[in-house]
Amino acid sequence: MIKALSQKLAGSEWFVQAGPRLMRAFDPVARRLAGSRMTERGRIPALLLTTTGAKSGLPRAVPLACLPEPGGALLVVGSNFGGPRHPAWTANLLAGGRATVRFGGREFPVTASMLSGADREEAWSRLVAHQAVYARYTERSGRELRVFRLIPQH
Repeated sequence: MIKALSQKLAGSEWFVQAGPRLMRAFDPVARRLAGSRMTERGRIPALLLTTTGAKSGLPRAVPLACLPEPGGALLVVGSNFGGPRHPAWTANLLAGGRATVRFGGREFPVTASMLSGADREEAWSRLVAHQAVYARYTERSGRELRVFRLIPQH
């Protein structure tokens, strides 16, 4: 029920404008209540991605929905809530390829690769099956959403 409600909310027109501000305000509270752990328990899995700003060189943290893969990799989508531009964190990953992830109560470095071709299509079908809102975001934004695979570096 929570997942269906969040999908409906995230797919609404007004959320494209209000979502980023709401999430920035809500996320620290949610993380504090969860004991600094993003949880999965039947809900939408989430992680905290910290990249290095492509222009500033400063650390930039952003909460993201994700899809865990067998073997420990994580898929993330640069949806920007269906907005017309790619989110800044995707440019940071393209520029550096390395980041830090907090997921499942652990923090670890990752190497990021943007998927294309058959790899992207296969991952995309699983992502849309997991979160149908991505299809609406693609339609609304008029762009192909960037899909990244985050591979843990242990």
